[in-house]
Amino acid sequence: MTDDLSLDQQVCFPLYAASRAVTAVYRQELDALGLTYPQYLVMLALWERDGRGVGDLCEALALDTGTLSPLLKRLATAGLVERVRSAADERRVEIRLTDSGRALRARARDIPKRLAAATGLSEQELKALRDTLLRLTDALTDRTRNEE
Repeated sequence: MTDDLSLDQQVCFPLYAASRAVTAVYRQELDALGLTYPQYLVMLALWERDGRGVGDLCEALALDTGTLSPLLKRLATAGLVERVRSAADERRVEIRLTDSGRALRARARDIPKRLAAATGLSEQELKALRDTLLRLTDALTDRTRNEE
């Protein structure tokens, strides 16, 4: 008989442990860039599309403004981003990369490949894992929204 409350029967624990392990590998890679993992995620979003609004970044990164704002302040202090009021709507703040922030992208270019190699998984396995995690996140997010 299996105990549903035993640690080895849980989905949450391997997800948690994997997340910590992945973040530890990223930490090693990102130290050279002077970025934390959450700051790296912000930079990825901005390298994908510069000049995003704070709300757009919150949505893209699944963060609230209370979590994102200190990240943006530290990135601005480091000279990687700047906060600019939108010309079209003064209430909207856009986050724009500085020249240093854009230049950092070239130094970060190989990080995804190095992390993929560190996993020991094939490209197909990584894609399947990412797709499964996205479906899991969507399902759980939908459930949480429906209960609120």
